[in-house]
Amino acid sequence: MSEEKILIGGQAVIEGVMMRNKSKVAVAVRQGEGNIVVHNKEYRSPAERYPFLKYPLLRGVVVFIDSLILGVQTLSLSAEQALDEEEEGLKGWELPLTVIVSLLAAIGLFILLPTVLMGFLKQGTALPLLLNLGEGALRLSIFLGYIYIISRWKEIGRVFEYHGAEHKAIACYEAGEPLTVENARKFTTLHPRCGTSFLLVVMVTSILLFSFFGWQGLWQRILIRLLLLPLVAGISYEGIKLATRIDNKITRIIIQPGLWLQLLTTKNPADDQLEVALSSLQAVLPAEQKMQS
Repeated sequence: MSEEKILIGGQAVIEGVMMRNKSKVAVAVRQGEGNIVVHNKEYRSPAERYPFLKYPLLRGVVVFIDSLILGVQTLSLSAEQALDEEEEGLKGWELPLTVIVSLLAAIGLFILLPTVLMGFLKQGTALPLLLNLGEGALRLSIFLGYIYIISRWKEIGRVFEYHGAEHKAIACYEAGEPLTVENARKFTTLHPRCGTSFLLVVMVTSILLFSFFGWQGLWQRILIRLLLLPLVAGISYEGIKLATRIDNKITRIIIQPGLWLQLLTTKNPADDQLEVALSSLQAVLPAEQKMQS
């Protein structure tokens, strides 16, 4: 394919896949009777509307929040379509409330809980560095345990199959091959730009960054960690961005743990799931790059 590739991102949703580029978002869902419904719309991210948000470190925070909001919207839409419902999805105050609750739950589970637990587990006096590293180990253990537990659920396993279909479809496009189920089937379910990899880098970055601070009282520790979260997200995003653009031993080391984790969050999809992912991908491609499936 001679045309220049555009950067495609995606997300598995309920019985479907969301794909996006800089200007368009599409959600393809397989309904109960077997047909595929594709919804697409024009979309400009905050960074496209306000160029100053593209500055290094700041853009990582913007991308994370934007992805969270868009993810909640598309999950709501996919749930309606999969159930063949006519009602509109989250609207008015429901969307910001859902995003805020989701964000607070993640902060509570992966940021606040580990530092509280470490405060109870420490014995006598200890070096602040060791306490911070111990807290980091707890945080990483909780995160990995959470991923493992949800990967065992049958319903989540279905979503992880669509996650694998999303990666295979994007890999097929990036390889320049015709977007057919047969071609997409042969690609791996692992992708270096996956959000799973980003979350793992966030966990590791937080361990390293928090370790530079002393072991203060509980509320001081909580405040410091909350204030540093935007910096953690920004550094993590820049690290992933660099690692996916440059191929050498160091970047492969950065990427590899995230690929290993994707062995839990992606599963090999069936052909009908690949068909859904390819339908979503086709909807966000320029007309000259669309191919018959």
